[in-house]
Amino acid sequence: MVFSANPFALSVPEPAFESWLRDTGYLEVLDHRTSAAASAAATSNSAPIPTTGLFSRLVTLLSLFTLNPFSKLTAEDFAGDTPSWSRSFIGFCGSYSFPSSPSQARFRVLENVKRYARNYAFLFIVFFACALYKMPLALVGLISCLALWDFFKYCSDRWGLDQYPLIRQCLLRIAQCATAVILIFSNVQMALFCALSVGYAGVILHAAFRKLTPVKPPSSSRSR
Repeated sequence: MVFSANPFALSVPEPAFESWLRDTGYLEVLDHRTSAAASAAATSNSAPIPTTGLFSRLVTLLSLFTLNPFSKLTAEDFAGDTPSWSRSFIGFCGSYSFPSSPSQARFRVLENVKRYARNYAFLFIVFFACALYKMPLALVGLISCLALWDFFKYCSDRWGLDQYPLIRQCLLRIAQCATAVILIFSNVQMALFCALSVGYAGVILHAAFRKLTPVKPPSSSRSR
């Protein structure tokens, strides 16, 4: 039996439907859709290449390093509340899975970085503090730079250097040169590089493996 097409059926294009899911917050549905599409494409190949599983996973991981995970970040992402570290950010064992395709990995990274921007920022501060703890000279140099600029601000307010812009500009250039010399000789840039490297790798791996779950659990209100 052949059924005729319903003239009143609503046909929504795939991009429009995905845009609606994204705008309404159903990101977990998009995550499942990308995973199902990747698995269907993999099973449709009649002659799979040997070791394609390992090769595809390697390609998926390498594709993450060509992505800018902070391209969609805005100031509003840091202005909200910090997601829960235990239930939301870390989650449970079932909250993680290997991305089935590079597109799913990129989608997870972009969305998770926006969702957990405050968590990642706090982790970077922790990594930077640990790097300074392992490098005491860099810690001393950073404190010296902060003290130098605090002393410059104090002298500027005490002596009223705002009335002498030329003298203030000269002292400002001297303070900048002194700061650059202190940072270079105390090796602060190495501590910053280590913190950035570890933080970037942590952000990429966590955001790629973390499943997209609903932001707020559905309310289980019962009618009385």
